[in-house]
Amino acid sequence: MSKSKNLMGNIGVQVVIAMILGTVIGAIMGESAAMFAPLGDIFINLIKMLVIPLVAVALISGAAGLGDSQSAGKVGVTTLGFFALTSALAVALALVMGEVFQPGIGIDVSGIENMFSSEYASKGELPTFWATITGMIPTNVFQSLNEANILQILVFCLFFGIAVSKLEKERRTPLIQGVNAIVDAMVWMINKVMLIAPLGVFGLMAEAVGTFGFSALTVVLKLFVVYVAAILIFGFIVYPAMIQLLTKHSARQFLSVMKKPQAVALSTASSMATLPVTMDAVEHDLKVRNSTASFVLPLGATINMSGNAIYYGLVAIFFAQLFHIDLSMGAYVAIILTATLGAVGQAGVPGPSFLVVAVLLAAGIPIEGLPLLFALDRVFDMIRTALNITGDAACAVIVDALIEEEPVQAEPAQQEA
Repeated sequence: MSKSKNLMGNIGVQVVIAMILGTVIGAIMGESAAMFAPLGDIFINLIKMLVIPLVAVALISGAAGLGDSQSAGKVGVTTLGFFALTSALAVALALVMGEVFQPGIGIDVSGIENMFSSEYASKGELPTFWATITGMIPTNVFQSLNEANILQILVFCLFFGIAVSKLEKERRTPLIQGVNAIVDAMVWMINKVMLIAPLGVFGLMAEAVGTFGFSALTVVLKLFVVYVAAILIFGFIVYPAMIQLLTKHSARQFLSVMKKPQAVALSTASSMATLPVTMDAVEHDLKVRNSTASFVLPLGATINMSGNAIYYGLVAIFFAQLFHIDLSMGAYVAIILTATLGAVGQAGVPGPSFLVVAVLLAAGIPIEGLPLLFALDRVFDMIRTALNITGDAACAVIVDALIEEEPVQAEPAQQEA
């Protein structure tokens, strides 16, 4: 009896139950299920209220903790290398599965041509290299915080955290302790907000299913099935295999710990909104050091989007097959490069992803059919976000395992001080 009571008291279980109930209510009530939307709005707004300050102070804390250590460069290079490699692998997997299962073959477009549109052509321009670099540097950090410009916040907070780490110890220590205290206070607030997560998730799911229904899924059903299969392979085979091979944790333990963050990611469709839950799971359940988690996870929630990379790759193959376009090797290379860069540039917030337009344009694939996907973007977004945060956590665990020998070397110096 007590075991079942504990299970029902688990927030992850409550969120899953709320998702199922919301789906059922949405399917029964249809568009009138929008009456539950305020429940989801309140939950998302509370998360948004806290997540930008949390990202800022967590990044400062992580950078300050790493900045004075010998492993700072190693952590940064390993983290960025992991994100780039897994994003490229994700696109490659998507292309292979797209060619094997051919989700765009055999679809009669004559009945759905009225959904086609050319209005998205202007949304696919990827900024130039220098425009991207320049755009990452804030001219007014308070404006960046106000506008939630994640990349600019990231650059400033990393720079500031490293600067704090370079101060003399007697001036540095109270500053770092103060920032860590703010992180703890923010996490406490997030934990209180998570108490209403099941209500918020119920509202989000009821509205999403009620508004879009399942009818739109029939046109892209095969694409959706292949997409889910690719996500499952990457999330339940590739990442756990990396954990098993590169760390002391077992793949089973990792997947068990990730259930709660994945449930929250599915419901919110936002890596940023899930960040506090991911940090809690990684630090307390997987025993990753705070300095590593505070650096890797906010960075990952911003630029690590392997789920998006799979989506971009599969959508490119889908439309190439739908419009009977034979892709050259150059087109495949263009898809991999653009999808990897696009995945890195996609901020960790929910919403239709127009970066897929850039991927299609790079490979010379028509973009008129994109409206077929936009009605279901929320569903695609929920699923890819769950994979994104799984990748963030896997990176944190692996990076922490690779640098675990350093605290032993640093201990005598700490004791002398």
